[in-house]
Amino acid sequence: MQLAELLKDWPCTVKGGSIRIEVQGIEDYAQHVKPGDLFVVRKGRKFDGYQYIDLALQNGAVGVVIEDETKLDQLKLPVPVIWVPNCLKFMSFAAAKIYRFPAEALQVIAITGTNGKTTVSHFIGQLLQALHKKVMVIGTNGVYINGKEVDLEYEHLTTLQPKHLHKILQYAVRNRVQYVALEASSMGLATHRLDYCDIDIGVFLNLAEDHIEDHGSYEKYKQSKQILAQLAKRIVLNGDDSFCRTVGLQSKKKKTYFGLGNRVHYQLQILAEGLQHTTCCLQSDKGQKVFTLPFVGEHQLQNVIAAITTVSELGFPVEQICEAAEQLYLPKGRLESIPNHLNVSIYIDYAHTEAALRAVLKTLKKTAKGDLIVVFSCGGDRDKHKRIKMGAVATKYADMIYLTTDSPRSEDPVFINSQIAAGFTSTQKYEMILDRREAIEKAILSAKEGDTILIAGKGHETDQIFKDKIIYFSDHECVQSILEKLKNKVEE
Repeated sequence: MQLAELLKDWPCTVKGGSIRIEVQGIEDYAQHVKPGDLFVVRKGRKFDGYQYIDLALQNGAVGVVIEDETKLDQLKLPVPVIWVPNCLKFMSFAAAKIYRFPAEALQVIAITGTNGKTTVSHFIGQLLQALHKKVMVIGTNGVYINGKEVDLEYEHLTTLQPKHLHKILQYAVRNRVQYVALEASSMGLATHRLDYCDIDIGVFLNLAEDHIEDHGSYEKYKQSKQILAQLAKRIVLNGDDSFCRTVGLQSKKKKTYFGLGNRVHYQLQILAEGLQHTTCCLQSDKGQKVFTLPFVGEHQLQNVIAAITTVSELGFPVEQICEAAEQLYLPKGRLESIPNHLNVSIYIDYAHTEAALRAVLKTLKKTAKGDLIVVFSCGGDRDKHKRIKMGAVATKYADMIYLTTDSPRSEDPVFINSQIAAGFTSTQKYEMILDRREAIEKAILSAKEGDTILIAGKGHETDQIFKDKIIYFSDHECVQSILEKLKNKVEE
């Protein structure tokens, strides 16, 4: 595509070079620039893109995009310098246009919420697949088509950068995908990553305090979430959540409410709850259906009714959707059960907020036959206010707590854990073991038959970030290796 064609519908000023050059892509990391790319100069927290213009040119950049108008005459480059009012918005527009606006050929569902985005997006994917549709799921756990992970090149973020998102959506179109369910994070929305992505349904799950440091305030965090209501053609909202209700009241879009309570279009009523299953009745204007889910706990039922409502609003029969819901399964790292020979229930979960940890512990406490043992910590350099609250939640449900290391970043993990422990009751039994593997091993070794262990905070993640290094670490692989070692000992 010629630069002139790309810029035709965008406010800009161009100095130098030729607007007839061919543009192949758009890139804001100079080291990743390929011949034919436009290089977008952005100022990040640590680096200033202006320092990397020479590297971008060496790698074949055919133009440089800036938003500091004072630099327009200062930069003397052999390629066009393009000033735009907002580089982030321009990146979304340019990526969408370069890849021929692929979202317009798809039914796109974007899911936002403090907790549950990954689970709901995968549930939607599973339901659509069961209804014989080809569906892509994009989010924290990766990119999947009909439940199988796709090996594509992109930066792993909850909401993808536009340069990767639209390329992947184009891949979806070429592979005859019909539906896309993607996670819309607060940062992704605030930084315009989903601008110029044609979103058919925006799904609002819940709101709790999180990412406050990233946004500057809780109010700005809320405002970033609300952007999805502006981008989506219609919205589906959790009627049991006050924030979602507020979004609905403020929006003039077509809206549908779901929930476990009253005053909703789709209500999930609990008829009977066992240790591993819940029998429910869906009530809606489009029909009712009694069915059994392979989950317990209100938070999972909220995730299920969110997915059912969304798929129903896409035009599928309620009865078929509910039948498919009986076969739903959780994505990796979401209350993931680890089979073992110890007669101990071991779960790995991504819960890293107060609300998520409460929901998981409340569920496990219902099913635990013995003690409930929890291994967790909090990440460093963010959301410090939630540490004491997470400690208070853990102490309410746990019989024993092992405080360890999450991703402390530049902070002292001992200090992080001391802030968590400030929320414990005076009688709480706990131990601090900073080596995460050692803490998990101690929890497993200390467990008696019938006990339940929750290893929280990392879920699917496979690294730990420290001040001076990033190390590979998988809770799943760690547990498996410990179990294998114990099994070999028994066999000896």
